[in-house]
Amino acid sequence: MDKLLELKCTACRGDEPPLGDGEIAALLPQVPGWKVVERDGIKRLEHGFTWRNFVQALTFTNRIGALAEAEGHHPALLTEWGRETVTWWTHKIKGLHRNDFIMAAKTSEMYSQDSPPVVGAK
Repeated sequence: MDKLLELKCTACRGDEPPLGDGEIAALLPQVPGWKVVERDGIKRLEHGFTWRNFVQALTFTNRIGALAEAEGHHPALLTEWGRETVTWWTHKIKGLHRNDFIMAAKTSEMYSQDSPPVVGAK
């Protein structure tokens, strides 16, 4: 994950193909806890983060929003009481791009810095 943390997102052209299964399999171990889910035929990276209450989850939502703006790459965020689900994928190519793995790593790092002492992320 350290290598991904050092990278910045690059502009994704719409004509780039999404990552293939082999590329995804090579990158996935670098973002522990994240899983590949498929919705509407589009592969996405997803992770649920646990918080003590809604305010902490909402604060995390806002921090991810600021990170997304800074990197020019935006996730789907579901904020609930005590839980935040973050889903990364690249809309332009309707699939996963290296940027999604970079942002997943940065999201996990942010959580590890902010997280209260609760039983692990789900």
